[in-house]
Amino acid sequence: MHGNRQQPAETAGDRDRPWGVLVLLAVAQFMVILDITVVNIALPSIGTDLGFAPGDLQWVVTAYVLFTGGLMLLGGRATDLFGRRRVFLTGLLVFTLGSLGSGLAASPGMLIASRAVQGLGAAMLSPAALSIVTAIYTGSQRARALGIWGAIGGGGAAAGVLLGGVLTSWAGWESVFFINLPVGLIAGGAALHLLPADAGSGGLRRLDIPGAAALVSGLVTLVYGIEGTSTHGWGSARTLGLFAVAGILLAGFIAIERVAGNPLVPLATWRARTLSSGMALMLGVTGFFIGVIFLSSLFLQNELGASAIETGLAFLPMTVTIGLAAHASSHLLAQLGTRLVAIAGLLLIAAGAALLSSAPADASYATDLLPGFLVIAIGVGLEFPTIQVSAMSEVQAEMSGLAAGMMTTAHEIGSAFGVAVLSAVATGAGALGTAVGYGDGLTVVALGSLVLAGLAGATVPTFRPAGAAVSVH
Repeated sequence: MHGNRQQPAETAGDRDRPWGVLVLLAVAQFMVILDITVVNIALPSIGTDLGFAPGDLQWVVTAYVLFTGGLMLLGGRATDLFGRRRVFLTGLLVFTLGSLGSGLAASPGMLIASRAVQGLGAAMLSPAALSIVTAIYTGSQRARALGIWGAIGGGGAAAGVLLGGVLTSWAGWESVFFINLPVGLIAGGAALHLLPADAGSGGLRRLDIPGAAALVSGLVTLVYGIEGTSTHGWGSARTLGLFAVAGILLAGFIAIERVAGNPLVPLATWRARTLSSGMALMLGVTGFFIGVIFLSSLFLQNELGASAIETGLAFLPMTVTIGLAAHASSHLLAQLGTRLVAIAGLLLIAAGAALLSSAPADASYATDLLPGFLVIAIGVGLEFPTIQVSAMSEVQAEMSGLAAGMMTTAHEIGSAFGVAVLSAVATGAGALGTAVGYGDGLTVVALGSLVLAGLAGATVPTFRPAGAAVSVH
């Protein structure tokens, strides 16, 4: 139980912080989130041009997400140790170079390696950017900034599908990577002028490399095992063996953290209940949302015969709706508090998934898909800002980089798990892209969202970020 907490009064300084810094950081974060889904529609063209084996094509997406999520905690810790501005600029440079390599790739191996480099850059860029947001903005302005930041998580993923369809149709699959180059160069130049210099709190010796290696290895092995279940089954010796190895590696990570002089995740960090519950909700909501986009993209193209650009445009109403709902969330949070808004958002996601689960093989976009898309979009638009505001509400400034890394880790790993699990469910039911597989996958999303709504009711505090004196439970 949390005691009564007085929200600090807004000062003139709270209102005078320039929004230009947030715009810069939001653009960079939008680029990172965009790259989770922007390649989905381009995958058939990539597979044909580079000669990918069908089973290997998934790694174009997975390599990026795993390296981003698996190294995010290391990036967050590096932010605290070496300084926010320095880590942000380094991550932006690495991400931009990885984008260049991906666009120039001439073989499957080169593309997968370049996507991993993009992930490494994102793992530094993203937590540094969120840490800067939480350090610069305070009071009610900080709540609004975090609300905008949370909306990027949903809007960027949906917009990635739209942009991927447009770019693939008009300029080829390479353009989905080359589009990052001018954005990265402009953002880097702006960052040099807008971002304040800051000193870190330590050096390389305080960076927990063994812990990071154990965590990354465990997560990669776990997701690799999940992705193979569609071929080998959940109970096969291969799958169970990979899960056992992943368990050993992740247990090793915990053991290393307990004895490390400077652990990647200090045990005291987990005592912030809002951060722990926020990570769980972020992982689940992101997994379900990215999984819905993944399955819907395949269903539209494989079952309904939509072109790449038609598939991208099909997600435009979802993108707009997420933005509108995220804008409304700031007002709802002030009136209802984080707990009620979190529960409402998850119930809407469950309802939208239930609508989509009944889509027939000859589904009409307007009557069978669009209503479900819009209901899910409203839920996602409410959920992401609420999770961010709630999770960061108890985080101290000196730990903001680590907390940002933990939240973004949950986002990225959730993406990997969502695609892997729902893909396995859909394939087990029939085949990816068919109505039967689509229906079973969306049923899992609906049921899982109801479970998360229960978790939100039990763990999310009743926090009104723009209110006066409130009781936080």
